[in-house]
Amino acid sequence: MAVSALSILLAGCGSSDSSEDTAAAASEGWSFPDGSGTVVKADKVPTRIIAHAGEAAALMSFGIKPVGIYADEAVKTDPNLKSLDLTGIEILGEEWGKIDVEKAAALRPDLIVGDWWPAEKAHSGLEEGVDEKSKKLADLAPVVGVTQGKSIVALAEGYEDLAESLGAKVDDPKIAETKKRFETSVATFKEAVAAKPGLTVGAMSPADDKVYFANPEYAPELLDFQNFGMKVINPDSPDKAFPYWENLSWENADKYQPDLIMWDGRAYTPTSNAEWGKKQPTWFKIKAAKAGAVVAWPAYWLHTYGDFATELDKLTEAVKAADENIGS
Repeated sequence: MAVSALSILLAGCGSSDSSEDTAAAASEGWSFPDGSGTVVKADKVPTRIIAHAGEAAALMSFGIKPVGIYADEAVKTDPNLKSLDLTGIEILGEEWGKIDVEKAAALRPDLIVGDWWPAEKAHSGLEEGVDEKSKKLADLAPVVGVTQGKSIVALAEGYEDLAESLGAKVDDPKIAETKKRFETSVATFKEAVAAKPGLTVGAMSPADDKVYFANPEYAPELLDFQNFGMKVINPDSPDKAFPYWENLSWENADKYQPDLIMWDGRAYTPTSNAEWGKKQPTWFKIKAAKAGAVVAWPAYWLHTYGDFATELDKLTEAVKAADENIGS
């Protein structure tokens, strides 16, 4: 069921004190720099927003509630959405590449929000390979998003800017409290990593046919971890056509020997370390896998300060428990 976007906007963004400012901004039109390098414009501030899952979570963390959301997996398992109140929000898709555009059109959106992916030169849900009907979502309203680039911190800041442009009161005390928690989590993570200067980490995603070894250059959370002092391994030979990964055969699963494995934590890689060892015995040729030095990696989904803080705290505990000599 569609939500009255103006009432949602004002309810989410604080008291009526801001109504005059919002009205003034609307009379001057609205614009925002998209990750693609273009500036997206509208005659007035958009209020009926459809957003991809993570981007919706980011906007909602600042009080902006979309009328519709499309996700890459079931809402109940999507790490961005599973703890959010989605009452009154139309769910337009729960599988990558499949969006119910007819249902989306009925919501009368005036803005579509999806990350810009520079390697694919497309917004989330509109990349090559998705259902062609789904791409017609872009015909309903302007599409805008922050770049999935070099940092989750920068991504969160970008959506803070977008939310503010849409009328959010980003200086709300609850938001400041969440940011403070994030800063504390970063400091604690840095301390744990600094205490084990020899610790190496590999981000991996096992599949039936291959082991995918992540390339931090295209994973902003991994770049943040590196910037925080963690030695995340950069693979030698990322796939030229899809440089997010180096693709390893199971025979060569042990090409890299990190002290700690960060395992792709998304729902479609749910099997455990032990189960993969049963399916693919060469998995245990990786010493960290054999030792059980494995922790979930928040792969490509983080968008908010709060979620990043929660995941950093989990990684901090894994670092504290890890042996920095396993891979040597």
